[in-house]
Amino acid sequence: MTSHRRPLYFNAGARCCSSKEFDSAKSVKAFHTQLEDYHPSPLVPLPGVAEDVGVKAVYAKDETNRLGLPAVNVLGVSWAIFRALANRLGLPEDATIEAVRARLSQEPVPLFTASEGNHGQAVARIGLLLSTPVQIHVPARTSPETVALFRMEKATVVRSSGAICDALSEAQIASQTKNGILIQEDATPGYHEIPQLIVEGYSTIMHEIDHQLAGEQPSLVVCPAGGGSFAQAVVTHYKAPGKKSTAFMAVEPDTAGILWNSLSNGKPAIGKTSSTIMTELNCGRLSETAWPVLKCRTDASITISDYEAHRATLELQTLGVAAGPSGAASLAVLRALSESDKTRLGLNKDSVVVLMCTEKGPTNYKIPKDVASDDVIDLTQTLVQIDSSNPDFGSIPGPGESSIAQYITAWLQHRNIEYHWIEPTPGRPSVVGVVRGSGGGKSLMFNGHMDTVTLLGYNGDPLNPVISDGNLYGRGSADMKSGLAAGMVAIANAKGMNLRGDVILAAVADEESESLGTEQLLQAGWRADAAIIAEPTEMALIHKHKGFALFQVDIHGVAAHGSRADLGVDAICKAGYFLVELDRHAQELRTRFDNGEPETSAPNIHAGVIRGGEEIASYPACCTISIERRTVAGETAETVRLELLSILDKLAATIPGFKFDLRSTFSRAPYFIPREDEFVQLVAKHAAHTTGETPQIKGETYWTDMALLGEAGIPGLIWGPKGHGLHAKTEWVEVESVRQLAESFVAVVGDFCK
Repeated sequence: MTSHRRPLYFNAGARCCSSKEFDSAKSVKAFHTQLEDYHPSPLVPLPGVAEDVGVKAVYAKDETNRLGLPAVNVLGVSWAIFRALANRLGLPEDATIEAVRARLSQEPVPLFTASEGNHGQAVARIGLLLSTPVQIHVPARTSPETVALFRMEKATVVRSSGAICDALSEAQIASQTKNGILIQEDATPGYHEIPQLIVEGYSTIMHEIDHQLAGEQPSLVVCPAGGGSFAQAVVTHYKAPGKKSTAFMAVEPDTAGILWNSLSNGKPAIGKTSSTIMTELNCGRLSETAWPVLKCRTDASITISDYEAHRATLELQTLGVAAGPSGAASLAVLRALSESDKTRLGLNKDSVVVLMCTEKGPTNYKIPKDVASDDVIDLTQTLVQIDSSNPDFGSIPGPGESSIAQYITAWLQHRNIEYHWIEPTPGRPSVVGVVRGSGGGKSLMFNGHMDTVTLLGYNGDPLNPVISDGNLYGRGSADMKSGLAAGMVAIANAKGMNLRGDVILAAVADEESESLGTEQLLQAGWRADAAIIAEPTEMALIHKHKGFALFQVDIHGVAAHGSRADLGVDAICKAGYFLVELDRHAQELRTRFDNGEPETSAPNIHAGVIRGGEEIASYPACCTISIERRTVAGETAETVRLELLSILDKLAATIPGFKFDLRSTFSRAPYFIPREDEFVQLVAKHAAHTTGETPQIKGETYWTDMALLGEAGIPGLIWGPKGHGLHAKTEWVEVESVRQLAESFVAVVGDFCK
C-alpha cells in the first residue's frame, strides 16, 4: 500500500452537529409496508471482518434485492413518485396506493426521467405498479442490456445522441411539454421537491437497522456517497438528537471523489470524473440539498480504488452478500483504514460498524489493476500487462493508449495528484500529472510515451512481464514503460518533499508513430524549466540526437510506346543521374561533418523508396524517389531542401530533358544541449551517486520527442535504463538499472525543484 495515498478527510466538529429527523419518516415506513414485495432487507453479520478490523461487530445492510430490484434506489423513488402523484391529483396525505392508482386510471400523469442504471429501473417499476406511463431518456452509450431492463418494466426508452446531461435536458423538456413529472434524485436550482422526497424515502432503511440492532447504537456507519441523496438520508437519521455517538463516513471512487474534494475545499465541487467500475458512484456533482447537510455532519470521507472495490466485491460474495463494486465500496473502505484512521474515528473493541451495501451489480466488469504500489518494478510489470500498442502499426491495429491512460489517471488520483486528460485526437489520450510547488522554484517534466509497437510477431506472451536472470521481459518493458514507471515514482515522492518548483509527469501518446502526444501536450500550453525522457539509453545521458527531413522528388519523362524512342523520355533513366549525384552528396556529407563522433556528428541521406513506370512496354512518364535526410544541430528542413534543389538544378542545366519537382513531406528537428549545461551536470552528479559510476554523456543517431520539447524552449536529457530488443521479437529491461533510474529521478527532483 502506498504511503502517498489520498488521506482520510476528518471533521472533528461533526460529532457536535445534529439534525432533525424527517417528519415524514413514519409515513414513509407505512407506505413501504403497503407494497406487495416489501420486507426488511437483511442486516448480515460479518464476524471475520470485525475480528480483522478489531471491533465488536460489523454488519452489512444488504440492499441487493429491494422490492425485487437490485438496488436501494427504489425505496426513495417509490415514495417520491407516490407523493408527487398524490399531490398532483389532489389526494389527502393518508391516501393509499389503491386510491392513487384508481385516480390515475382516469387522469394519467406521465413520469419522465434520465438514467442509465438503477434509478431508471426503479422509476419504471413504480410507474408499472401504479399503471402510469414512464418515459426514460438514456445517453447514447447506454448498453442494449440496460435498455432491455427498462422495457421489461413497460417503460418507453428514448435514446439521446449525447451524454447523460443531454438526456436529462431532453427528459426535462418532455415532462414540461406533456404535463408530466420529472423524477430525478439530484437537486438542482429550482428543482428540490422531488429530490427531497427521494431522500425521505430512504429513511425506511435506517428504521429497519434500528429494529435489527435491537436498540444498539452503531459506532460508525459507512455509506457510498454518489450524488449525495442517500448519504443525506443516512446522516440525517444518525445525526438526530440523541444519536451523536454514531460517526458517519462517506466513500467514493478515487476517480470520482466529488464529496471528498468538496469537503476538503469547503465548497461544492463540480468536477471531472474518470472511468470506474463503481458506476453508480460516478457522479460529477452533489445534489444541491445534500451538500449543506453533508458539509457539517460528515465525520470522515475517503476514496478507494477500483481494485479495492473489486476485492471487496469478491469478499462479500463469499460471505453471502451479492453486492457489486458500488455496493461493496463500504467494505473496501473499512479494509483500507489505517490504525490512526481507526483511532480518529473512535473505533475500538466495543465498536459496532454498519456498512451500507447499496446495490447488487454489475459483476461483469473488466478486472481492474492495482494502483497501490509505488515500487518501480511492480509498476513496470503492471504497465506491461496493459496492451497499448499503437494503432498505426501491425496487420491488426493496436488498441492505442486509452486503457493505460485510464490506469495512470487512476494511479495519480489514488495519491491525490492533480491530473489533466488531453485528447484532441479521439482514442489517443495523453495524461499530465502535476505536483505543484510552493512557488519560486524550477519545474521539471518527466516525459514518457505510453504506446508500444505492435504485439504481433513477439516470441511468447508480450503482456506477461516475467522476471528472469535480473531482466524483466515483455513488449514495452524497455521502450519505455520502465522509464515511464520511474517518472511515476518520482512524482509520487515529490508530494512529500516540500518543493518550491512543480514536478510534472507527461504520459504521452503516439511517440512510436507521429508523436501526436507531445505535440498536443505543448499545444495545450504545458512547459517546464527542464525535462527528462526516459527512453532506454543504457544509463547514458543523451544530450544530442539527429533530426530528419523527408522529401519526394518526381523526375518527369514523356510516356510513349516502347518502340517510339523518338517520342518517349525515360523518367527512370533520367532519375539515375540524380541517384548518382545523391550518392556522391551522401559521401560528401560524411566527409564534411566528420569530427570523430560518428554517432551524431555526420548527417546522412539515402533514397528509401523508388517508384516508376506502369509496364515494361512503355516509356515511364514519372519516377518518384522518396528521400530521408538525417539532420544534425544547425540544420533545418529548409537548408536540406536548398541542398537538394542545387543538385537538381545543376542536372536540369546539364542533362537534356531532365525535369523535376521537389516536395518536402515531413520533418523533425535535431536536438542539442551542451555537455556543460547546468542541468546536464546536475543530473550527471546524481546518476554517478546512485550508480557509483560516472555516466557517459553522448549523442545518438535516433530521434526522440526531446526535440519537440527543445523547440518549445524546454531543455533536457534523454536518460533511461539498460534495455534490449526494442521493436524486436523479445524485449527486456535490466531490473537493477530501472531501480537505479527511479532512485536517481527522486534525487534530481529534490535538487532541481527545491
